[in-house]
Amino acid sequence: MDYKDYYKILGVEKTATTDQIKKAYRKLARQHHPDVNPNDPDAERKFKEVNEANEVLSDPEKRQKYEQLGNDWQRYQQAGSGGGRSSGGFDWSQYQQQPSGFGGHDFGDGADFSDFFGSIFGNTGGGGRSTRAAAGSDYQAELELGLQDAYEGGPRTLTVNGKSLRLTIQPGVEDGQVIRLRDQGGPGRNGGPAGSLYITLRVRPDARFVRTGNDLTQEVPVPLYRALLGGEQVVETLAGPLKINIKPETQNGTRLRLRGKGFPVHKQAGQHGDLYLRLTVQLPQQLTEQEKELLQQLAALRPE
Repeated sequence: MDYKDYYKILGVEKTATTDQIKKAYRKLARQHHPDVNPNDPDAERKFKEVNEANEVLSDPEKRQKYEQLGNDWQRYQQAGSGGGRSSGGFDWSQYQQQPSGFGGHDFGDGADFSDFFGSIFGNTGGGGRSTRAAAGSDYQAELELGLQDAYEGGPRTLTVNGKSLRLTIQPGVEDGQVIRLRDQGGPGRNGGPAGSLYITLRVRPDARFVRTGNDLTQEVPVPLYRALLGGEQVVETLAGPLKINIKPETQNGTRLRLRGKGFPVHKQAGQHGDLYLRLTVQLPQQLTEQEKELLQQLAALRPE
């Protein structure tokens, strides 16, 4: 019988804390869950291994017994008695117990623990089931939003596993932000709580604005004559149209900062980032003869 390295399966060190083990388990369980990988035997196998490793390492008594076994197994291999991964002449008797001890674990898909687990903690016949309450599996979903949607927030409807869910998006969310809905994942086992639903928000880029944190940058075309003489100009913001004053003799590339006109700060009502306007002076095209004549007069007044 092969020795199973539960720490390696979860990708954690032997000194890992309970919280680190839990975090690693949740990540891998979501990654290899049968609902996420339908008809994938390799993912199903890994899912079972991850659950088995968590069953042992998250239980202090099981973990202590498993680590004692690991120490003895390592000494046995170093002594050269059989070598390799085969149990050879290794004495399992001091670790084994009768099937009436710990039962197998129900993963929700009818799978049992491995023979390795059963030989150490019970269920050697492979037919037992755990009666211990266990939380349901977590689900994953994505929700796509436009930049305006992320700015305003509001109610949204999402369908997951055939179930329609209504949630409220808070203004100021970011691309990649994750929302957790408790009790909206897989059903619990043996009276345990349901899992959670993790929703990853995907905010589409907007052609008008570049977002940097809570600040926005926007390019604003300004007619040549307004740049030269100054005047009012209307700019479009996510909050609606806004009038700004263009100073006379404004240069191309001038940057204006509008405080508090950027993106709302997530979960901080009334607070916003800034909106930066980059003014680009637009040269007139298709000049009339009269316009050309006037420009020539102007050029004569300001020789190089």
